[in-house]
Amino acid sequence: MVIVDGPAKPIIRPPAALEVGDLILVRWREEDLDVLLATLSGTIGHLRPWMPWASRNDRDSVGQFLAAGEAGWRGGDRFEYSVRDRGRKVLGSAGLMRRIAPGGLELGYWVHVDHTRRGVATLAAAALTRTALALADVDHVEIHHDEANVASGRVPARLGFRNLGTRPARAQAPGDVGREVRWRLDMADFPASGASALLARAAAQRRTRA
Repeated sequence: MVIVDGPAKPIIRPPAALEVGDLILVRWREEDLDVLLATLSGTIGHLRPWMPWASRNDRDSVGQFLAAGEAGWRGGDRFEYSVRDRGRKVLGSAGLMRRIAPGGLELGYWVHVDHTRRGVATLAAAALTRTALALADVDHVEIHHDEANVASGRVPARLGFRNLGTRPARAQAPGDVGREVRWRLDMADFPASGASALLARAAAQRRTRA
């Protein structure tokens, strides 16, 4: 018996760089190792309660993150971005991952402690939500966080994500209480969402300053 393979399924990826308001989101690459290490060194205490990997902040573990991101980008299942200002200074990181139900992407983010409470995570998350929903095989985006991480939960709330409730989960970071909150925004709800409104305001402000 001869088995003939069909055509390869195309890999669907977002753009490698995005601009939104005063932010630029640029795909992380392995050559960014020193930049990412330097950024993390100034905020690791802020991240450690909520990020399991933050306790392993060394050259090897950060290199592994970047290598995994490169592999995920090539495979079409993980898209990691640095979040930068217009001067290219790194303010944080955000990413999309194909690790939820088909048709969905999970969105994650963190911001350097010096740049929190300035809307950086919210604007970056809005941009990646719009980018994800523009992909041909995506119809919803989800954000998951531990219930104790109240600051992280403010982002999907502001963007108009629907709270799907809380479920038991394994505590992975020191600050976790083991209850995961899940939020979801569907493509049909995006036009009337807070995310869409925020992106429109950011674009208008950028044009005014241009």
